[in-house]
Parts: sequence; structure tokens; C-alpha cells
Amino acid sequence: MDVFLGEARFGGPDMVEVGGQTLRFKRAVIATGARAVEPPIPGVAEAGYLTNETVFNLTQRPPRLAVIGGGPIGCELAQAFQRLGSQVNLFHKNAHMLDREDMEAAALVQKAFIREGIALRLNATITRVERSAGGKLIYYEAQGKEETLAVDEILAGAGRAPNIEGLNLEAAGVQYDRRKGVLVNDCLQTSNPRIYGAGDVCLAWKFTHAADFSARIVIQNALFLGRKKASALTMPWCTYTDPEIAHVGLYERDARERGMEVDTYVREFKEVDRAVLDGEEDGFVKFHVRKGHDEILGATIVARHAGEMISEISVAMAARIGLGKLASVIHPYPTQAEALRQCGDAYNRTRLTPTVKKWMGRWLAWQRS
Repeated sequence: MDVFLGEARFGGPDMVEVGGQTLRFKRAVIATGARAVEPPIPGVAEAGYLTNETVFNLTQRPPRLAVIGGGPIGCELAQAFQRLGSQVNLFHKNAHMLDREDMEAAALVQKAFIREGIALRLNATITRVERSAGGKLIYYEAQGKEETLAVDEILAGAGRAPNIEGLNLEAAGVQYDRRKGVLVNDCLQTSNPRIYGAGDVCLAWKFTHAADFSARIVIQNALFLGRKKASALTMPWCTYTDPEIAHVGLYERDARERGMEVDTYVREFKEVDRAVLDGEEDGFVKFHVRKGHDEILGATIVARHAGEMISEISVAMAARIGLGKLASVIHPYPTQAEALRQCGDAYNRTRLTPTVKKWMGRWLAWQRS
């Protein structure tokens, strides 16, 4: 592997310029990633703010921290700093945080945040930021009133932007969108068939594991004449709050938008012995299956170790193993993962129609006689 250090840019449809040299290629991959979006708030740049990258440069704990954004990044860092001893104020423009997640799941995490003392400022719009002798002043509107809050640091945790500037994509014939990034087809090929995209610069999934598996697709398609498709990936993800929210597949709203009717099976952890023993009863496992069948369309887990549990469901979905089959998989007792099997049991009980129950009753009566 030859490594060239410097600012690289396309010089044409089959060449890259870097460090004063011109390199020609048969295949190329754009994997420049993404960065935190600068908040479009007057005065915030002048006052100074942190991102999920620069926050780790801090050498002292900020006594008062404002977090902008109630998505995964904002929520993870808000809870972390609250537990480190900062007084955290979380600003979010909508009525509840983690609003892209299952509403019941997000509600459990929101209750945990309130218990821990995080100040949630929901339905809030920050209008401007100013520096003052007492810190950084945040002016915002919430519920029709204008408020002011003084903090020591501001953390911007709302959104990611693809790194496409300076690449001279026009010269390479690569189409792009400033918000979505490099535009690729299902095989991760750009509008220039020689050039592929991988990771945050082109994917809607902004996860490390998504970048990993998109790179695998690109290697197979670019070098080995493969036809692997990103749409075939079963992509789980996890928000690392406490409790965690892990998800794979479709939400119920997604299924209905696609015209799919679903049946939903839920097992709350207050009904799972290990969770009761662990004192981790706030949470649940929720499966969505195709109505009348056991095909798993999607699932959400809310638990302290939800990210460790979701992979079993991902395997089942990738292998086309139905929810009913999970009921026959022996899980060690007591474990929280038993909740997955118990959802399978719940599905299998629905197969006992009144007619089946009647004939089973007659058969049992005959056995006893």
C-alpha cells in the first residue's frame, strides 16, 4: 500500500492530485467521512462551542454545560457529563428527545434523564448566544416565553455534515448533495462508475459499523466484480444512554408507510426474573412482525445492555428466522435475553385459535379418561 499525505482532490474522471503529484486510477473510493454541523445560531461561533470531537480536548469539567440537540449524540454526552458532575441543560427543538426512536423507548430514557437531574428544555429555539463576564449567555424561546441561561460551555450535538468540500467532485463527474453527501446507487457506486463511496460521506446510517460493512461492499464490487447491495444489509444501531436503546429493521410507522400491517409483541423487563434481580426493570423488548406471520420486520430493546442483546435479533432477521422459532431457542436462566424467547412464546400462543383450543381440550380430556 502506498500512502500519500496531503490535500487530495480529483483532477478528472480517472485521476487524483495530491502533494503535487497526479495519480491515475481504475477504481477509487471516497471515504472522507462527516463532521459535526455548525449550529445556525447568531453569536455561537464567536462565543465558542464544542462538538463530539473537540469535547474530548477538555482538561477540566465544565460546571455548567448546555447541550444543543436531543438526538443520540446530544443525549449520550449530556448524560455522561451530568454523571461526571456538570449541571447539564439539554436544548431540543421538539416535544421529546430521541424523537426518531420508538416513542415508548424514548420516554423511558427521558424519565431517566429527569431522575438524574438533567434540565430538559424542550420545544426550545435558541435565538442567539453572547459572551459575558459570567459565562456564555443563551437566549432562547420556549412555550411562548423568552428565557436566558448562563453556562460555561456549549456542546453542539445536532447533526452531521458530509466532508465533500475541496474534493473537486465536479471534475470527476461525481454527483453530490451538500446535506446527503456523495450520491451512490445500491451498489455504492457514484455517477462516475469508476468511483465508489463508503461510510458517512454517502450513507444515511452514520455509524462505525455501517461504514465497516459499506467498505466490505465496495471492496467486493470494485475489485471482484461483485453486485452486493447496501439495501440487503440488516443494520442494527444503539444509542448509548443508560438505559440503552437498540433497534434493528423497521419501526411500526415505517412498516405502515410501506403498506405493511404489523402485529407487535412486547415483553417488559419487570416480568423478566434476571432484570428484577438486577434492579433494571425499566425497559422492554418489542418485536414487529408481518401481520398473521412470524416474519420479523423490526425490533426495539430498551435495557442497560440493549446493544449486547440486539445482535440475536439481527442474526434472526438476516437468516430469515421467524419470531416463533426464537421460542424454541434455549436461553440460559436467568438472563435478560430470555425476554426475546418470551416474545416468541407470545407469538406462538396466538396460533392457538379457538378451534385448535377446542380440539386440544377434547384430546386432553380423552387422555385423562
